Amino acid sequence: MSSIGSLQHALTDPRGVEDTTVHYEPTMDDDGRPTAATKPVATPALFHRMRHDKSILALVVSKAYIFAGTQVGEVLVYSLDTYERVTVIEGHRGSVLGLGLSHDQELLFSSAGDRIVNVWSTRTFSRVYSIYSTYDVGDIFCVSYSSTLQTVYLGAQNTSIQWYDLKEKDTRPRPKPTSHPSFREDRFFDSSGPGGVRTPRRQSVEGGPRHATGGRLLEIDKQYIRQFAHFGYVYCMLLARGIISDDPSEEILISGGGDGVIRLWGLDAKRGGAIYELHRLEDGREEGESILTLALDGTFLYSGRLDGEINVWDLETKQLVRSLKAKTGDVLTLSVGGGYLFSAGVTGIVQKFNRQYESVSKFQAHNHLILASTFTIYNDRPIFVTGGNDNTVAIWDVRDCVSAPASGKKTSNEHLFESLKQFVSYRTVSSDPRYKGDCRRGASYLRSVFKNFGAATEMLNAEDPYNPIILAKFRGNPAKSASRKKILFYGHYDVIPAENEQGKWITDPFSMQGIDGYLYGRGASDNKGPIMAAIYAVADLIADQTLDSDVVFLIEGEEECGSRGFADAIRRNKKLIGDIDWILLANSYWLDDHVPCLTYGLRGVIHATVQVESKHPDLHSGVDGSAMLDESLKDLVMLLAKLTGTHGRVQIPCFYDPILPLSHEEKTLYADITQTLLRGNPDLGDPEELATSLMRRWREASLTIHRFQTSGPENSTIIPRLARASLSLRLVPNQESAEIAGMLTSFLHSEFDKLGSQNRLTVTIDHQAEPWLGDFNNEIFKTLEEAIMKVWGPTQGRRKSSVSAAKSLTKQLGFTSSKPSPATSNTLANSSTSVGDDVPNDNESSQPTTLARKPLYIREGGSIPSIRFLEKEFGAPAAHLPCGQASDSAHLDNERLRLLNLYKSKDIFKKVFRDLPKK
Repeated sequence: MSSIGSLQHALTDPRGVEDTTVHYEPTMDDDGRPTAATKPVATPALFHRMRHDKSILALVVSKAYIFAGTQVGEVLVYSLDTYERVTVIEGHRGSVLGLGLSHDQELLFSSAGDRIVNVWSTRTFSRVYSIYSTYDVGDIFCVSYSSTLQTVYLGAQNTSIQWYDLKEKDTRPRPKPTSHPSFREDRFFDSSGPGGVRTPRRQSVEGGPRHATGGRLLEIDKQYIRQFAHFGYVYCMLLARGIISDDPSEEILISGGGDGVIRLWGLDAKRGGAIYELHRLEDGREEGESILTLALDGTFLYSGRLDGEINVWDLETKQLVRSLKAKTGDVLTLSVGGGYLFSAGVTGIVQKFNRQYESVSKFQAHNHLILASTFTIYNDRPIFVTGGNDNTVAIWDVRDCVSAPASGKKTSNEHLFESLKQFVSYRTVSSDPRYKGDCRRGASYLRSVFKNFGAATEMLNAEDPYNPIILAKFRGNPAKSASRKKILFYGHYDVIPAENEQGKWITDPFSMQGIDGYLYGRGASDNKGPIMAAIYAVADLIADQTLDSDVVFLIEGEEECGSRGFADAIRRNKKLIGDIDWILLANSYWLDDHVPCLTYGLRGVIHATVQVESKHPDLHSGVDGSAMLDESLKDLVMLLAKLTGTHGRVQIPCFYDPILPLSHEEKTLYADITQTLLRGNPDLGDPEELATSLMRRWREASLTIHRFQTSGPENSTIIPRLARASLSLRLVPNQESAEIAGMLTSFLHSEFDKLGSQNRLTVTIDHQAEPWLGDFNNEIFKTLEEAIMKVWGPTQGRRKSSVSAAKSLTKQLGFTSSKPSPATSNTLANSSTSVGDDVPNDNESSQPTTLARKPLYIREGGSIPSIRFLEKEFGAPAAHLPCGQASDSAHLDNERLRLLNLYKSKDIFKKVFRDLPKK
């Protein structure tokens, strides 16, 4: 699966990536002409793309990981489940040109331009062996391993094939340190410069790449070398079984080189795996063009050459069966899987051939060279992986591969991903009338998902012109109908606008894309991802026949606009909804990017508009301005100044009286929060100050003035006739929104009267939402806690200094103060990761730490209008499970949800829906 190294001169030309997939392609003959049997074929769809900062030259896939070799000597390790980068192995001083795995996948082999083959444990990612030759082999383009013979084979730039029998490692003499490639002179790099000056060489094998340490150094014996195995570079090799003899376990080595010849080698087990030539595959050319890549399909061998040429060889007859012409330019990589041949090369195009050698599709996978590819089946899903010098690894969904077993389970994570991608594609923006149709279509699609899994559904109409509410009921075990408990899941399908006019999104906001282990798209985190995870959790339980409760979904379409029409619609349809025992929602985020949380409290909110209006029209300050004139804006400023005192304390009488004091039990929760956050990021400062900052945001009421508006032209000489301000009050549990709204209105009118102004004051309450405080000791919270601990287990964090960077930025901008800065949500998010970084950086100074296994119990400063209403209306306790991370950027550009969080959330919901009724 490795790539060619002779094109390294082109590897430093990364380009932006566009998905220009061709969706239908006519079948072609060998000359590229459409055949009569032209038919539509599903083109592989991009499932995920992982970005790096260097070219990807080699790929190999195990049962759990994708390994990618880079231009700077790294091996990137990605999870095959979530596509997150698990680790980076810095193992070579030169480009990693070849990768391979042992048959049991316990060992990973990497060959590189530093003349070394390293062998790594796929469990610990530590080096087990480092193999080298005493000859100046140049770049090692390819590596293969015979698990039967326990022998490593390498193909080199100096035209040799060399090998090392690992069974002999304990009987061979200990290598001399001076024979290691690190100490040997390179004819180019170590030549004398002007005046005979030479660059000093280091005196130790250590001190190179970070992970190129440990393990045993193994030196290839001079008798285990086949010089001039090809009359050109040995670009590619692979091992095959049962090709030459009737023994299915007998292995041969197949190599391709710069001489245009393919050689088949026998392996002599009695001589340390020594190779001897069996056959040569030649096409009769006097000067063969280089064999750049090989792929095997049974007894058929495919070889890739320059200018799109692909040769098909029958290894049983040793004959050239066919030559294909691909539109890939030079064929740099070939892969076989699911009955198809995938070819790719310098054009960035992948071309797909069936077993009749017809071209069935092609698509632009990368914007420049595709240097490596591989095919695998994971969780019954065939996938095709490509890597290129645009610095990305791409995962392609190739389920049309006929010989791959199709997943019959409709509730798989792959189906979950596809449903969410479709859901995100609907522009369900409730605040913009232009998208009313999209909101209806999005609601209709979501209803179809419910129906597909067997739910009874209704569209509950809200007052026109508001979006409808989806009611979906999943019935539990019929044998327990008399005692079945009912769980209500609340969510919303509407989203915040995302026009992307400034081009700040890295993807189309409404075309969800997987990048670096995250799903980018508007609504992916807020709230479409959690909704879809909950639906698939119930569907899983139904498929397993383990759903013993009724699960009722209420998904509204106006939450981002204050849940307009929701309460009235629920009251009208309360009988249809039925009795409810517990309420669950998932509409927020963790405190950082590492530790799962449970939310037990939210602040309420009152949005109000304060307006002062004069009888006179807009005036010119130079003509009409005087102390005799009551100016609307001046009155408004003086009035608003009465609302708060020093340190933001609200001056409305009795405003703070209903607020509950901090209990000892809740204080303990804050101690747990600060201890956990500071363990992950010590730069967050003093624990007492951090706890105080969080309390101010979560459990203390506050007042904010958001904006001013004035009448008249926007210039500095106008005395406006009308001045208006928008403000909000954040309320905490035990403060009733209706009472506080009345107190606000009365206070403003009272203070305005004291001004003695001839202007008119109008106070409008635009929106109200009650605060909510849950009982974190009740059954639903404890069930959620158990599920989180089971699903997430110990969580990993990193010690990273982001606050110091924030302090530096603050100083640069000229903001200096001895007053400590509060721990804002942005600070906590940036302490976890840098949101929006183009490429993840694993080279930062960071120390992994095992953080708290138990979820953090938190409150939040934001508001969700419906949660307290639902509690009151149904007389049922509610709990709130945050699914996303602090860096999800909900309501901002580049909203995202980590794929791992989506899958884990589904598992948590599944356990809660199954276990809660047993409490």
